[in-house]
Amino acid sequence: MSSENLPQSPERAESPEPQRRKPRVAVVFGGRSSEHGISVVTAGAVMRAIDRTKYDVLPIGITTDGRWALTADEPERMAITDRKVPDVGLLTESAEGSVVLSVDPGSREVLYSEPGSVPKALGEVDVVFPVLHGPYGEDGTLQGLLELSGVPYVGAGVLASAVGQDKEYMKRVFLSFGLPVGPYEVVRPREWDNAPAAARKRIVDFAGEHGWPLFIKPARGGSSMGITKVDSVEGLDEAIEEARRHDPKFLVESLLRGREIECGVLEFEDGPRASVPAEIPPVTAHDFYDFEAKYIDSAAGLVPAPLTEEQTAEVQRLAVAAFDAVSCEGLVRADFFLTEDGSFVINEINTLPGFTPISMYPRMWQESGVSYPELVDRLIQAALSRSTGLR
Repeated sequence: MSSENLPQSPERAESPEPQRRKPRVAVVFGGRSSEHGISVVTAGAVMRAIDRTKYDVLPIGITTDGRWALTADEPERMAITDRKVPDVGLLTESAEGSVVLSVDPGSREVLYSEPGSVPKALGEVDVVFPVLHGPYGEDGTLQGLLELSGVPYVGAGVLASAVGQDKEYMKRVFLSFGLPVGPYEVVRPREWDNAPAAARKRIVDFAGEHGWPLFIKPARGGSSMGITKVDSVEGLDEAIEEARRHDPKFLVESLLRGREIECGVLEFEDGPRASVPAEIPPVTAHDFYDFEAKYIDSAAGLVPAPLTEEQTAEVQRLAVAAFDAVSCEGLVRADFFLTEDGSFVINEINTLPGFTPISMYPRMWQESGVSYPELVDRLIQAALSRSTGLR
């Protein structure tokens, strides 16, 4: 018998190459904060941009009461329609089913369960793309869960997310690094609950020093929700009540006269780089660049901002310095005022800026040569390359 007719040994037997599965991206959105609807809009835009030839996508919506729900992969249903933002509750595949992510770092398995049914495995998740805005998602809480689970995720870690969410500590960190910050006061829950008259006097004294109008805003919020411009002491209590509806701790800021300038920061292989800056022009139909102006009336920003080369270089330097000061990862949008004396003052950073079709962050990077799909892909790849834990 010739050797070619002999049965091959196990060592010589040829077997087909196992097919490598695509990395699975869990897009987590919605949440318990007042920015729930904008998070859903952002998730829809991100899901449309993810390259499905490279990645599998698992959409996970968090309802307003905190339930993790399996939702349909239908980003076209996640848009603002008739001036109304969408809701996770209208997108879920079950009114009672819930998604559970294992906190065992040795397993990235995601389970789906319904009352009275055996939990069903949905497979492993390789990376989470969180697009939650505000508390219970952008503030380090979700990031802490993902660290415990050992699942890589897009964006800043626990500390940077928490500092980036709390405007008081954000400003304290900026000041410690020598970054220019405008005048502000903080009123904590206990101060307002136990001694409102003393807290109110402190605010009025602040206005006496820096002038009216003042801005009263939640300390830990975003999307300009809960912010009120106050022109006199008569409107103070109502503005405080509105801010505390979103957060029991609130900030008081003076009006900085000047131009509103934004700049994006994106982490590349060689470190963070700044985008071309943008300018938010005066919004004539609104008192300031509030929620309605940003998302409903689609106020148009100028990209790139009409700045001198020196001004552009300076705001880009400050944006990267703010990114580094807070130990951010992945991305940041830094917001500034260019004051009447020609100097920049940093207002705040946003560690998970909006990714809606009209959001400034992707528009700035588009103008800088990074398309929306490339931006999303770069963020996913950066997250996949990072480990969880201390780094």
